[in-house]
Amino acid sequence: MHVTFAPAMLDLDSVGLAVPEILLPAKGVDLARWAVVACDQYTSEPEYWKAVEKRVGGAPSALRLVLPEVWLGGADEPARVSAIQRAMKEYLASGVFAPPRRGFVVVDRSTPHVRSRLGLLVALDLERYDWRPSARALVRATEATVEERLPARVRVREGAVLELPHVLVLIDDPGRTVIEPAARSAMARAPLYDTPLEPGAGRVRGFAVGMEAELEAIAGALAGLAHPEFLYAVGDGNHSLAAAKLLWERRKTALGPDARERDPARFALAELVNVHDPGLRFEPIHRVVFGAQPDRLAAELAPLAPGGPVRHAVRWSGGGRAGELALSGPRDSLPVAALQHALDAWLRAHPDARSDYIHGKDVLRRLCEKPDTTGFVLPALARDALFPIVARDGVLPRKAFSLGEAEEKRFYLEARRLRSEP
Repeated sequence: MHVTFAPAMLDLDSVGLAVPEILLPAKGVDLARWAVVACDQYTSEPEYWKAVEKRVGGAPSALRLVLPEVWLGGADEPARVSAIQRAMKEYLASGVFAPPRRGFVVVDRSTPHVRSRLGLLVALDLERYDWRPSARALVRATEATVEERLPARVRVREGAVLELPHVLVLIDDPGRTVIEPAARSAMARAPLYDTPLEPGAGRVRGFAVGMEAELEAIAGALAGLAHPEFLYAVGDGNHSLAAAKLLWERRKTALGPDARERDPARFALAELVNVHDPGLRFEPIHRVVFGAQPDRLAAELAPLAPGGPVRHAVRWSGGGRAGELALSGPRDSLPVAALQHALDAWLRAHPDARSDYIHGKDVLRRLCEKPDTTGFVLPALARDALFPIVARDGVLPRKAFSLGEAEEKRFYLEARRLRSEP
């Protein structure tokens, strides 16, 4: 079967979107065991992913189709990638997926913290996306992309016949003209899926959006937003989307003009979320450093700050001790930028130490009970500041904010073919 997109229509191409063919698990698949959280979560907690493995057991699951980043760089990474690619083909051949459905999907997500967060699953045109800080593309990154982190993600996607999305892309729609009207219409119908998520993660429902009038209304509302030259800010999954872009840039050189327009690899599934949705919570991403004596580390970081007239106070704890780190930064700088600048410089000089990004103060606190481990607590970014900062500065520092806690992240549920072979 040759898989392509329908011809451009309804001006969706002008707002960087295409209508995908969505694959959902077939009737009888246990969605509660199928759905698993984004692979870039719990990266310092292998015990979490071992518990997911035990809960899933032998059932069909998205866990078999993704590579949790906690396992990246291990000696068995190549074997894990090969197993993922085999599982994709096996699932397609054995009826794990229902026949594809053409259209968008309204996603209604509840979490332990919010009753509802609305999203719209779409196919995003990678030709309209650029992660570079100087980019003036329709789709822009919100954080600095670390190019050394891309090869691992490229290895996972390269050779895959399916993609499963965990990318969340924000739109700046204070009038609630895009997603919310689509949701009112779609949620009057029976859901495509409705399932509880793993204990403590809430519930998710999906509703079909496929009628031409609905698609046309979405395209028109997006085109009517205040800054049509910059419609989308990638909130979660910057590096995964950048890996998809790299692979598309390689692939398109071998395609003719017509094939480039229709090739599935030109697009990536992503969920649009309104930055003004009351169910969207902006949370900080804290830092942890392993392999350093806490109070000594804190003392050595202060002189490494970028310098400037603004003073940032960052709380640290570890080894039974705690304190406040004073970091100076330039005007309009953020605390996370000053801390990351200092940490990067310190880590270059101490290659035996390592750092990680942590969602949630409770997780950070548990990690910092271990010897030679230091945690840094950061404040949340104001949601109204995001689009102005990206428009002005290009990107924020990497991991500058999180869209909710780890349990609020997108769960893999829907899929899409990336190539036509079985």
